[in-house]
Parts: sequence; structure tokens; C-alpha cells
Amino acid sequence: MPTVPLSQVKLGDRLASDVITPLGGTLFRKGRVVTSREFEILQAFLVKQVDIEPREGIEEAAVPDESSLSRFDIEYDRMIGLVRRIFVTNTSGIGLPIMDIRNQLEKLLAHIGEYNLLSFRPKIRDAQDFLYHKSVLTAVTSYLLAQWCSFPKKDWVQLSLAGLFHDIGMLRIDPAIVFKPGKLSPQEQEEMKNHTKHGYNLLRNVTAINEGVRLAALQHHEKMDGSGYPLGLKGESIHPYARLVAVADVFHTVTMERVYNRAMSPYLALEQLLDESFGKLDPLMVRTLVEKATSFHNGMVVRLSDNRLGEIVFTDRNHPTRPLVNVGGEIINLATQRHIHIESIIR
Repeated sequence: MPTVPLSQVKLGDRLASDVITPLGGTLFRKGRVVTSREFEILQAFLVKQVDIEPREGIEEAAVPDESSLSRFDIEYDRMIGLVRRIFVTNTSGIGLPIMDIRNQLEKLLAHIGEYNLLSFRPKIRDAQDFLYHKSVLTAVTSYLLAQWCSFPKKDWVQLSLAGLFHDIGMLRIDPAIVFKPGKLSPQEQEEMKNHTKHGYNLLRNVTAINEGVRLAALQHHEKMDGSGYPLGLKGESIHPYARLVAVADVFHTVTMERVYNRAMSPYLALEQLLDESFGKLDPLMVRTLVEKATSFHNGMVVRLSDNRLGEIVFTDRNHPTRPLVNVGGEIINLATQRHIHIESIIR
């Protein structure tokens, strides 16, 4: 188990022991393969030396394969493949393979403990991919939020299905509009709004889902102040499933990379949700999402908006999206230094 200076560490080396930060946090676990990203983090935390395993065969071990992925990643990819097939082959919306969908979704949700909505960022290839990933991510986050908001257990999978199917009405919208790379015309915007009614109609006769799932497809663009569509419903008139799915949908819409729209920092997205909870989104559900998502992030390595790397060391419950961050020994209070924010989570 050689101990080598950081300057002699090569990409592909595997750590032979945990790397500990000056504050006692674990930066990397034993067995982690050093890529350019890990090397950058080690430099940022002023790590002078590390223990590495003997180099023979390291390069082969560093090649990723399915066995190196988490079970969540594997089941997530399979879920994306299933959703893609539905959108590609089922333009009529008749005969959705609901049991296949539910079975695969339950396999994915069985590993939800490996999912962090602030850091999980799948690679989006194109506009179609954006729709598939947003559907699955909204399903997973809706499942979590259902638990955090104390919905009965019988509703958890149904709320996940509501998240998965909330945009199913896009099947009935002209793909040239759905996947248009630029801004929609007023006429196209009105046509796009019809996906809510199409979604309800497509799900109306589907078995194994409850009415809340159908109403989530219809109502997820309604607003608490009545300014949404298609019916202009207000407050408690909006089904709880639709109110919950709307929160998850907005979060993932703004935090996913698109060809014509740069992804927003997940922390800024949470702040936007808090702003929109005044009249637009359900305020209790938004506050619950923000508090739960940020309650266990101490020790995370993050990249700040000024491109510096740091470690979250303390979170004030009054400012959950703006914790204290240790950057090379300097403590940055993001609650007072408002010009800086967390751009992304490194690990």
C-alpha cells in the first residue's frame, strides 16, 4: 500500500484507504478510482498525499461497466428504456403496458435509498430524452415527497405513477411542437396546453391506477391562485396528487440540461420553488421538499458559482439552501454572501 505525493498520483489509481478532510469528513472512500474530477477535488482540499493500491491492472479496473453501477442506476436506465419505447411506439395511447411499467417502477423504487435529488443528474442527449428523463425523475421524486408529506403508504406508488404519467398527453401533441428547440408561438403554446386534457383521456380507462393519477395528468399545471390551466382551479380544489406532482415537475424542469436552456443549480431551483409557493405551488409541499432535501447534506463536496470547490459544514434551518461551506480553510456563509451560490454537488 504505497503512500505517494498527490503530484505522483495517476488517473486510474485506486485509493487504498479513506481520504479524510481537515475537518474530519470523509472526502473519498477506500477503493475509489481517481479520475480527473477526483484529482481536482483532492487539489482543492489541499491533500498532500494519499495511499494507493499497487498499479498493476489499475487501468482495467477503472473501466466502468454495469457491475460498477448502483442498482438504482441500472433500474433507472431500464425504466428510461421502457418509457422511450412507450413514446416511440404508442402514438395512439391505447394499450399502455401498465403492468410492465409498474413492475419496472417498483424495481427502481426498491433502491430509492441510493437516490439524491440534488445530485442525481443523468446525461440528456436530446429533446426527446429530456421528456423521458423528466417523467422518470418526477416519478421518483414524487414517491419521496409522498413519504415526506405523510401520505398514506397506499398512495406512494400511485403518486409515483402520477409523476411518471403527468406528461403522457404529449403523445397526442404534434412532435414538431413538443420537441421544437426554440420558443413556441402563441398558437403552439395553446396547443401544448392541451396535453393535460389529452393525458386525462389517455389514462381514463387504464387499470391499476387510481383517479388521482388521472387528475394529476389533467391538473398539474393548475396554480394555487387560480392562474393555471386547463380549468383555472384554486387551492384545495386542485387534487393533492396534482399539487405534489407539480412541485416535483417544476424542480426537474429547471434543473435538467436542455439544448436551448442551461440547467439551473438545484439550490437555486429550491429557492425558486419557495418563491413560487406564494400563490403558485402548494406551500407546505414546497417547504417539506426543501427541508428534507437539504437536511442531510453536511459533508457534501460542492462547486460554488465562482468555480471554487468546498465542503458543506453547517446548515441553518432558516436558510436551508445557503449553508456554510469550507473552501480551503475559509468558511463561506452563503446566507450573507448572496452573490455566491452552490452550482452543483460533486459528491
